[in-house]
Amino acid sequence: MQQQLALVSLLVRDYDEAIAFYCNKLGFRLIEDTPQGKKRWVVVAPQGDSGSALLLARASDAEQQAMIGRQGAGRVWLFLQTDDFERDYQRMAATGVQFQEAPRYEPYGTVVVFADLYGNLWDLIERKNT
Repeated sequence: MQQQLALVSLLVRDYDEAIAFYCNKLGFRLIEDTPQGKKRWVVVAPQGDSGSALLLARASDAEQQAMIGRQGAGRVWLFLQTDDFERDYQRMAATGVQFQEAPRYEPYGTVVVFADLYGNLWDLIERKNT
């Protein structure tokens, strides 16, 4: 049996503003944007990704709206791995991505924390070969 984690659902306020952020600022590709009545099935993924993607899920009630930007409870909970940290860091900085710190050079690789448009915390990381 083979399994893989395909989608992670991320609560968003608005589909179009989320697509703009993830595609224009982070450089993700829009995989799918299919209307489903009052909702849309919107999937974005990093360039060159091997299967995992984000399902952008518009919050549908007050309880879900209160969780936008808080799904990680204030912790880094999403990790964007790259093969060229400096390239992606400079591109993201040029598009206005909000970094929470200066890049760090750790034993495991180069990393920096950034916030998405809702305040969710991410790591941009280039791991050292082990």
